[in-house]
Amino acid sequence: MLKLDSTISDGPPKDGPAPDALDPRVLPGAVALRDWLLDAGARDPDPDLLLSGFSERLIDLGVPVDRATTAIDALHSEYSGIGRIWIRHAGSTFRLFPHGVQSTEVYERSPFAWVHRERRWLLLDLPSTPDDAFGIVPELKDEGFAQYLCIPLIFSSGSANGVSLATREPGGFGAAAQAVLRFVVPTLAAAMEIRATRQRLDNVLRIYVGDETHQAILSGAIQRGQVTRIRSSILFADMRSYTRISSLLTPEAAVDLLNNFFDCLVPPIEAEGGEVLKYLGDGLLAIFRARGDDTGASAQSALSAAIDALLRLDEANRDGRFAMPVAVGIALHHGEAAYGNVGSGSRLDFTVIGPDVNLASRIASMNKVLGEPLLMSRAFADHLWGDPEPLGSHNLDGFAEPVPIFRLRARDVPEPEPLLSASG
Repeated sequence: MLKLDSTISDGPPKDGPAPDALDPRVLPGAVALRDWLLDAGARDPDPDLLLSGFSERLIDLGVPVDRATTAIDALHSEYSGIGRIWIRHAGSTFRLFPHGVQSTEVYERSPFAWVHRERRWLLLDLPSTPDDAFGIVPELKDEGFAQYLCIPLIFSSGSANGVSLATREPGGFGAAAQAVLRFVVPTLAAAMEIRATRQRLDNVLRIYVGDETHQAILSGAIQRGQVTRIRSSILFADMRSYTRISSLLTPEAAVDLLNNFFDCLVPPIEAEGGEVLKYLGDGLLAIFRARGDDTGASAQSALSAAIDALLRLDEANRDGRFAMPVAVGIALHHGEAAYGNVGSGSRLDFTVIGPDVNLASRIASMNKVLGEPLLMSRAFADHLWGDPEPLGSHNLDGFAEPVPIFRLRARDVPEPEPLLSASG
């Protein structure tokens, strides 16, 4: 643990200026800043506004801020936190902190880790602070800063966050500036928690139910029985022989297998404007919405995504990213994807239902039977600008009449890219 000495000193709240030490002449402006934090600062859609607006208003109150940063814990599958930095006369930027050991090591060398452990403010007089005190100290010195203040912000959920301020002013953050900060920082923490809580809810819903569905839930579509019909191209895909392959793997290796598999499928879907509605064990269901008087654009997008997914999977197999070769069966159909709230009591699920979804699933079951990686229905083929090849009509479970099935003609199937040689 870092030992405090004359270089690294306790800051507020233990022995810093109390809020009642605030200069009465500054009080109206400080109250206005607190009001702004809970209004525009907490609610404006621009994520950079809170830090930049807070810093600029502090300057108006006589607090010599030249650099300000925030570090906010995030609940996201792709990153662990968000850092924002504001530089006077230069504006705001942000960075995402990745999950993993490297990010943790950087955090442990930072002042934020110290203030989170100690639960108190940290004030550094930079010219007399050793370079090895914290990882950022040499950078701050090189940029000419005289004093650095790091403040822990602990949200009601218990998550540890923070704000830091740095100044080039030789006198640093004196008693008057610290009094202003003591007065406004609790409100800053509340405004940041409002924004962070809203962002967490938005992130989690988008991650688990998809973009359009999460918007529907947030808008109030949470009553059991509500159904939304979406005219779209439907893509159903699943891994062939997953049960056999996964039986040879540990649960952890099986999860890695699925993640690598979906890394081949999902990016092409999203790149073509599609949306994954459901992960179904070793498969997924995605839709490409028909917009207005769709003349085949959604079908072409779905087909392009499917072809790209097949090429990516082929490349992954050739690169040895799987323990054994992996194949996929993809079915394409055009119709209605109906999804809505199904369940009981307070536990509901947004699930996808309807005959068109069932048909896409049944066609996918024919991929292995016909030895084809990509099949499509007549309704889908009719929306294409090309000329798919018919494979006859087939009996599908749950459908009274045989269903016509199509595939791409050989001339329309792109060849996989050749592997580069070691010298190429």
